[in-house]
Amino acid sequence: MSFSILGTGMYVPPRIVTNEDMSKIVDTNDEWIMQRVGVKERHISEHETAAEMGCKAALAALENSGVKKEEIDLILAASVSGESISPSVSCMIQNLLGVHCMTMDINAACSAFVFMLETAAGFFARGRAKKILVIGAERLSRIVDWEDRGTCVIFGDGAGAVVLGEGDNYLDSVFDVKGGDNVIDIPQFQGKSPFFHREAKKPYIHMKGQETFKFAVTAICRDTKELLERNGLTFDDISYIVPHQANKRIIDFASVMLKIPKEKFYVNIDRYGNTSSASIPIALDEMNHKGLLKRGDLLLLPAFGGGLASAACIVRW
Repeated sequence: MSFSILGTGMYVPPRIVTNEDMSKIVDTNDEWIMQRVGVKERHISEHETAAEMGCKAALAALENSGVKKEEIDLILAASVSGESISPSVSCMIQNLLGVHCMTMDINAACSAFVFMLETAAGFFARGRAKKILVIGAERLSRIVDWEDRGTCVIFGDGAGAVVLGEGDNYLDSVFDVKGGDNVIDIPQFQGKSPFFHREAKKPYIHMKGQETFKFAVTAICRDTKELLERNGLTFDDISYIVPHQANKRIIDFASVMLKIPKEKFYVNIDRYGNTSSASIPIALDEMNHKGLLKRGDLLLLPAFGGGLASAACIVRW
């Protein structure tokens, strides 16, 4: 027993910030951004929190699935950009939905959606849940340095969600974590203490681009090939690869290394930017509503990010 995806949902704030808009904030331009990360525009929250966006994505997924919110046994949420350490984003989403069930946040940065699917599979296997909401919700505009053109042009805000039910469509997964903050780091604000004497970093996303690129390409290639070999599959058996939308160049380079056509990858980073844990469920919802997914299709979902953590899974639609 694992699960089946019953429905998908997404939400992005209405404010669209184009590359032309970004050029008025930092020293950059459309050509520079498109060449390096492939982002044309991103959605930026002006008044909504990560939890509020997550709630709207969850309601959309519930409507798409035909499941009533009162049927949900567990809410799993992920965010690196929630407004508070406690209460957690999942608790706040539960409060906004007006339901009573167990909730849990999982912090695995951009890989968190796949980590949450694995966690959900465990609850289903133990018979502890019949319906689970899985949500990635990010207000990354809150934690980027808007004076750093190397990072602020990459990220966007938004939320994606799926409703899971009992089934056998979660086929296999692989995970890898190499702990360290030397490549990607998002420190919190450090209050003054008479006992702590370590120099504090600014509470923004700190990222070494070249090292992140190498890690991401390596993770996609290694994890997807391992999953396929373990399950006696080839890339020809996979309908779509739906990766974390971190950087268009990362996805393009991975397709070259894997020797598979770019069309096999679903890409929407040009319209949303990097939305961290929300990027894969947002992509799934787009594909679902475009009618790209057919019952029985096999999907590869690779993700990678801070930790450093990577994960990938095979899901049957």
